Amino acid sequence: MTQISDEIAFQRRDGKVYYFNGHLPVFVHEEADLRSFRMFTTQLIINGTVSQAEVTRAFHVPSVTVKRSVKLYRQRGTEGFFQPAERREGRRLNEEALQQAQRLLDEGWNIPRLAQELGILATTLHKAVGDGRLRRDRVEKKDRATARRVRRAKASAA
Repeated sequence: MTQISDEIAFQRRDGKVYYFNGHLPVFVHEEADLRSFRMFTTQLIINGTVSQAEVTRAFHVPSVTVKRSVKLYRQRGTEGFFQPAERREGRRLNEEALQQAQRLLDEGWNIPRLAQELGILATTLHKAVGDGRLRRDRVEKKDRATARRVRRAKASAA
């Protein structure tokens, strides 16, 4: 048994982690269940049963990880540990930029030129194509030449 504090200890056995207050078991989770580990150790910290430093020392985890878990618990409670992370909208490849990029791709633009025009990294555009946010139809060489002529004609008319 490994002490976390004077009152709280834990023991790994048969692929599970058991927590004890004195000699009484108070919680158990699978060793691989990181969310339950973070939720329970954070509850111990919030309740004042153990300190952040004691958790860091006992489990050999970075203190910043413990601090993030405490912050998550204070903001969202226990369900915060079990909800998927919120997906952020990209700063450069937002909905408007996606629509413009798709329109230009449909006109036959290639990714490097599109990246230069929009001021977005080519790798960002390739990722968007890879995960389905952008669709790039393979254009035959004849079609590319035609698209090039159309673009030139539009540019000279403007």
